[in-house]
Amino acid sequence: MPEHPHPEPAHPEHPHPEHPHHPIRTGIIGFGLAGRVFHAPFLAANPAFALTTIATSSPERAAEARAAHPAARVVPTPEALLAEVADGRLDLVVLASPPHVHREQAIAALEAGAAVVVDKPFAPSVADAEAIIAAADRAGRPLTVFQNRRWDGDFLTVRRLLDEGALGRVHRFVSSFERFGAAKRELWQGRLTPEQGGGILFDLGSHLVDQALTLFGPASLEHAELSTVREGLGSEDDAFLSLRHDSGVRSHLTMSRVAARSAARFRVLGDAAGFAVEGLDPQEAALRAGARPSDPGFGETAADRWGELGVEGQGELVRVPTEAGRYAEFFARLAASIRDGAPVPVDARHALATVRILEEAHRRDRG
Repeated sequence: MPEHPHPEPAHPEHPHPEHPHHPIRTGIIGFGLAGRVFHAPFLAANPAFALTTIATSSPERAAEARAAHPAARVVPTPEALLAEVADGRLDLVVLASPPHVHREQAIAALEAGAAVVVDKPFAPSVADAEAIIAAADRAGRPLTVFQNRRWDGDFLTVRRLLDEGALGRVHRFVSSFERFGAAKRELWQGRLTPEQGGGILFDLGSHLVDQALTLFGPASLEHAELSTVREGLGSEDDAFLSLRHDSGVRSHLTMSRVAARSAARFRVLGDAAGFAVEGLDPQEAALRAGARPSDPGFGETAADRWGELGVEGQGELVRVPTEAGRYAEFFARLAASIRDGAPVPVDARHALATVRILEEAHRRDRG
């Protein structure tokens, strides 16, 4: 099935920077988990980019940024970084900031002439997402959303099985992203309200809905359950969504920060066979532990964690090797988009479809 239900606009009129051998001068706003773990290591590892500036208001994170990326300038505010765009010193801005400031920061960067990557969640509302897309259209600059889990190894494996027809006609897609840990009361995920993009639905749900739409096409929300299990949070920490795709597939999506026992990461049921895989893609854990994308074996999943394909009770289930995860591919496609006008790695209009479903789930929860 097609990866993108909506066409991806190219920007051939702006192959910026003009010389293909000049590195893409890049600034990151925010150096929490997203900026420090999911963006900076890949930008530093790809010679197409030069990590030029990092904006963070935290002295501790500023010290981490200087230690990890000594060639980069570290500035204390987003405004200081955006001023570098206006001065012509940056070609790309990566927003690793909380979602409630994405609209303001993305529009400012686009209007100043930069290409923009917005970390998920893209925006806390359809109106905000549409405003960012409109600004990119006016500016003629590339805009993409960092839906990195399209390049999880287990997700790539599911896509391969679908492409091969190994499951037959799929009728149900079950996807769970569940963790158990301390409440994130001081971080945006637990502190912000749903109207600001806080909570597990905008956080992990952005991944699950995006993956379901990527695999099976446009969908409508049939049912939503949102719960705040721990006290003192700005929004929910446990959620379930049921989607009905135009293709006929039903997606059941569970996300939680209070799951003492986790379900299978994916369970895909077809009329010929089913596939199930446990655990999470290893790239995040490796990056948190200090691994680099260039390390041997990065993104590979151990054989004892591969999923199984077949029909229970009808012969032996087959262990299916998990594809190597490759978040680096997002950045390779991003460079091609900025330099050559190639399609962006994730179309912002596809991310808008995800925001639309998440917003509808909150609207129904409020009654």
